[in-house]
Amino acid sequence: MDVDVMVYSLLVGAFTFLVGLFLGRPVISLLRHYRIGKAIREEGPAGHQAKVGTLTMGGILIFAATFISTILFNLLGRLSMLLPLTVVVTSGLIGAFDDMLGLVGRNRGGLAGRVKLLLLTILATGAALVLHFLLGYERIHIPFIVSFSLGWLYIPVAIFVIVGTANAVNLTDGLDTLAGGTAAMAFAAYGIIAYLQGQSYLVTFCFTVVGAILAFLWYNAYPAQLMMGDTGSLALGATLATVALMTGQWLLLPVVGFVFVAVAVSVILQVAYFKLTGGKRLFRMAPIHHHFELVGWSEPQVTTRFWLVGICAAMVGVALALAVPPAT
Repeated sequence: MDVDVMVYSLLVGAFTFLVGLFLGRPVISLLRHYRIGKAIREEGPAGHQAKVGTLTMGGILIFAATFISTILFNLLGRLSMLLPLTVVVTSGLIGAFDDMLGLVGRNRGGLAGRVKLLLLTILATGAALVLHFLLGYERIHIPFIVSFSLGWLYIPVAIFVIVGTANAVNLTDGLDTLAGGTAAMAFAAYGIIAYLQGQSYLVTFCFTVVGAILAFLWYNAYPAQLMMGDTGSLALGATLATVALMTGQWLLLPVVGFVFVAVAVSVILQVAYFKLTGGKRLFRMAPIHHHFELVGWSEPQVTTRFWLVGICAAMVGVALALAVPPAT
């Protein structure tokens, strides 16, 4: 592939960062005007009660900047980009509805879990059908071993990957910059994988999202002025899974997104252990980033160390991607 593709993609990513920075202040003013403040669950770490009322729904900033740059620089002649663009906006709207129900002063804690799962499953089913029947994706690549077609089984697998990743990123969004930083690393890794495959449009999209996330992190830096909320975490998770499926390297998603997997698994283990032992806890608190807070790590220490793990995981994921043929 011509190196100009990477140059173009990185410049679009940088432009998206500037767009996000420009949108940041108006978005914050709008959220402050309508008092879109985050309600913090009482069973969380005591120190987090200071975050009550912090502006949330900052994910609007991420998918707005992504939408603008994609429309301007990455849609003409590349209609396949309508899929990840639709996923990021639609999943963001699902998250926004959930956030609106969970604001300070509201009686509800957000969407019921089964309702959120149903909406995500409907979205994922639509994306899976487009991936399989319109874009022709159906293969699984196993590093160092084999690549083969899943046929119609690709559809339920794709649905599971999208829903699972959306929920995993959502669970990771518990500390300032944690979900955003690790998501940026994962999108950058898949941008490199797409570049190695010659999927120029997907390279640009990945780095567009990276630029949008970096702009959000400007305002999310500890102590955060703005939280992404489900508006951002569901959008990033569902879109990351869609991008992984479009590269054909979705089997590497647990590697590239190792932090998200570790967080989700910690919750599953905590719940299972609690039920099996009649009330005992495996971790001091789940998700696992709260466990590390309770053992004495500061919030910036937890996020920085998780970022480092995320960088290493992304490096390993890209390395493994080189061990299999590109997606077809």
